[in-house]
Amino acid sequence: MANVVRPLRPTPPRAGGEARQAGALELARKVLAIEAEAVHALIARLDERFLAALRLIQVCLDGERGRVIVSGIGKSGHIARKIASTMASTGTPAYFVHPAEASHGDLGMIRAEDVFIAISNSGESAELMRIVPAIKREGAKLVAITGNADSPLAREADAHLDAGVEKEACPLNLSPTASTTAALALGDALAIALLDARGFSAADFARSHPGGALRREALKHVADVMHRGAEVPRVRENATLKQALDEMTRGGLGMTAVVDAQGRVKGIFTDGDLRRALKKVAGLKAARIARVMTANPRTIAPQALATEAVALMDRHRISQLLVTGAAGELIGALNMNDLLRAKVV
Repeated sequence: MANVVRPLRPTPPRAGGEARQAGALELARKVLAIEAEAVHALIARLDERFLAALRLIQVCLDGERGRVIVSGIGKSGHIARKIASTMASTGTPAYFVHPAEASHGDLGMIRAEDVFIAISNSGESAELMRIVPAIKREGAKLVAITGNADSPLAREADAHLDAGVEKEACPLNLSPTASTTAALALGDALAIALLDARGFSAADFARSHPGGALRREALKHVADVMHRGAEVPRVRENATLKQALDEMTRGGLGMTAVVDAQGRVKGIFTDGDLRRALKKVAGLKAARIARVMTANPRTIAPQALATEAVALMDRHRISQLLVTGAAGELIGALNMNDLLRAKVV
């Protein structure tokens, strides 16, 4: 007798499925809240110890010979790799060394000029404690990131950063969760403080990211993004407000440059200037643009990085920039929309 193939019946949802999903959401929110609180608690604990760690690394890097070695075992090892990677990409020569491999020859990578950052929540990791004496004998400085300020690793350190957390996000309070998040945040804080201290720029960042869009976007110059030639709205100083408004409408950049007979920038007139003029100036239509423009506006050179234009706009809370040459002559113009289109922002 031929086998009869019967269609599969859909499995009915288990009772209480919606309640379980709601419980999962609540647990996920609790995890995020615990980890956020762990990071927030670090803010109040940042003190002279953080500055001491920063100074150790700066001294090590000043001679151009030292490097930062980051190490940890287990989950802390993954965090150590990420911190080393972040430091390397932001101008601090850094790499990861596995503590177990260090015991079998990789200690040869560590020199007296280096700083060794050891990460361990307990501060008692056997693999790290085994190599600490050798690191100290070599003359390298030791920075410890632990969750226990009274641990053996913290006591041996030249600088200790307290990454202790009240509890893990794991309901069993066992799996490293909040503690690894806190350690990673401290590592990021160190990396960015070093970036700032060393004057690391967008151009430096681009050079350390030769592949992909990061480099292309970070290395764009103002000249690559700006409007030029007839695209740049401009009027002379003796133009009327109506003429300036007509030129702004034609240009579509929300502004017009104001130039002298030699094409040198004397001012800028923007939508914001128009709003301010409407409140203050009587007989506005016939007013000369020189009366209502912003004189001596912010400008930028065409060879500047587009990221510098973004920073300038942010700092002065403006959305347009004129591009000028060495003699102050108008070369181009750009606004925040141009930078957005170029994916610089």
